[in-house]
Amino acid sequence: MKEKELYSLWCENAKADPDLLTELESIKNDDDAISDRFYRDLEFGTGGLRGVIGAGTNRMNVYTVKRATQGFADYLNQEYENPSVAVSFDSRIKSDVFSKAAAEVLAANGIKVHIYKELMPTPCLSFAVRYLKCQGGIMVTASHNPAKYNGYKVYGDDGCQITLRGAEIIINKINSLDIFNDVKSADFDEEVAKGNISYIGDDVIEEFYENVLAEGINTELCATSGLKVVYTPLNGTGNKPVREILKRIGITDVTVVKEQENPDGNFTTCPYPNPEIREALEVGLRYCNEVKPDLLLATDPDCDRVGIAVPDGDGYALFSGNEVGAMLLEYIASQRIEKGTMPENPIAVKTIVTTDIVNSIGKEYGVEIIDVLTGFKFIGEQIGFLEKKGEENRYIFGFEESYGYLSGSYVRDKDAVNASMLICEMAAYYRTKGISLIQARENMYKKYGMFYQTLYSFTFEGESGMKKMDSIMTELRENPPAEIAGIPVVKFDDYKASTSKNIASGEITEITLPKSNVLAFFLEGGSKVIVRPSGTEPKIKTYLTSKQPTKAEAEILEKKLHDDFSKHFE
Repeated sequence: MKEKELYSLWCENAKADPDLLTELESIKNDDDAISDRFYRDLEFGTGGLRGVIGAGTNRMNVYTVKRATQGFADYLNQEYENPSVAVSFDSRIKSDVFSKAAAEVLAANGIKVHIYKELMPTPCLSFAVRYLKCQGGIMVTASHNPAKYNGYKVYGDDGCQITLRGAEIIINKINSLDIFNDVKSADFDEEVAKGNISYIGDDVIEEFYENVLAEGINTELCATSGLKVVYTPLNGTGNKPVREILKRIGITDVTVVKEQENPDGNFTTCPYPNPEIREALEVGLRYCNEVKPDLLLATDPDCDRVGIAVPDGDGYALFSGNEVGAMLLEYIASQRIEKGTMPENPIAVKTIVTTDIVNSIGKEYGVEIIDVLTGFKFIGEQIGFLEKKGEENRYIFGFEESYGYLSGSYVRDKDAVNASMLICEMAAYYRTKGISLIQARENMYKKYGMFYQTLYSFTFEGESGMKKMDSIMTELRENPPAEIAGIPVVKFDDYKASTSKNIASGEITEITLPKSNVLAFFLEGGSKVIVRPSGTEPKIKTYLTSKQPTKAEAEILEKKLHDDFSKHFE
């Protein structure tokens, strides 16, 4: 069906949300706007939906959410007897509306729904799936995207985001559904009265807190450490749980950024609420100039990522996700050994785009490092593999460069509540030793060498952008560069073809990870470039690693790598 026909169909049928009809009316003479909204269905990827909020098949709205939920419900009823699902949502525009819409479809399909009564972090959703023994979960969030986006993440019975197999089945079921005629739905309030939809109680939240607190190592030092913290939840879900956990471990000198304390889906003071970038932390950094804390914490809207800044001379320095993750791994490993709580044959898990410095840290402390594809669900999957063998206690830490961390097996997604506690505890521990986090970072680099890593994103909006992204990846795959910034490529990995090629010998070996549209170029001397399209945004991401003796030398090489490789995206 062509875009204009779909537009007319939506004008006739999309009456559940008045905002949609208003938007459709406003674009009736704009062919480009109509095409952008209807040229494709919003793609249900391996984790769920994510897109711009609005009217049309290529937008996040109650109809695309309900259609996806019907596909998920059909999958659950096929795979399980009497399935149940946990549902949570964040502070984004219409997150509460979409979560209720999903609950209405599930209930209409005979599936019991457990839903949080107020916005709650992504890790709390993962926890609820496991604690309530649900067969699935839905988290309505677009994580750290700008305000115009929302999303819908689907979880399996293990509390992980849905497996590749499960996602494929769900996608096929969704694609077979007519968006207006094939979706069952019920009245939310009526289903609550019947008991088919119930609210998740405070007892579940308390259990989550207890599990987070159990991951502490030196929490007894926090109350007397004198640690001073500025915290911003970036108008998201972290406000209550992060502050509660910090209070319970004795971190009481916490100044909350008032402009970003309460839920605000417009993210008025942080248009791009991503703690990976300085812009999102600017208001918090202004507080730091007045309060002079030891640490700035910033959690993203669904509180699964956390960024930090620490005193550095007259200002504050932002740490990367790679740096925080590596420092946490060393802190956890060293302290668990010191306290005699390190398990036999400990394991830490990282993604393939995450810093290689952890390999040296793992070797130092006898920790096996496992590499997985990008996406925290693959880290959660590794915990599940250990759990099936009764060895989940071997897992001590997992992280990805994009500011996601987890030290326990109680959830299967990254947890900024857990990470905020560990970061504060680590800072308090070093403070009692007379060591700042800046000094601790420098000590790490002196010990293991400088791995300077940066991430660049190249944006390609709309239908033409998608085609451009495909052509760039195809060109890099079929005609890989022999050198980057004048440095020879010694190994080329294609995770989609599952091949690793030694350039000098020509030998090709198999990559045993699941297939993924990722390319990696290993350079002479240990530097590296990895490129992949984002799974949730219209972007190609490049991850650069510059390995040099000093930071100054690494920064110079990094710029050369960036300037040369960027030519592929022009």
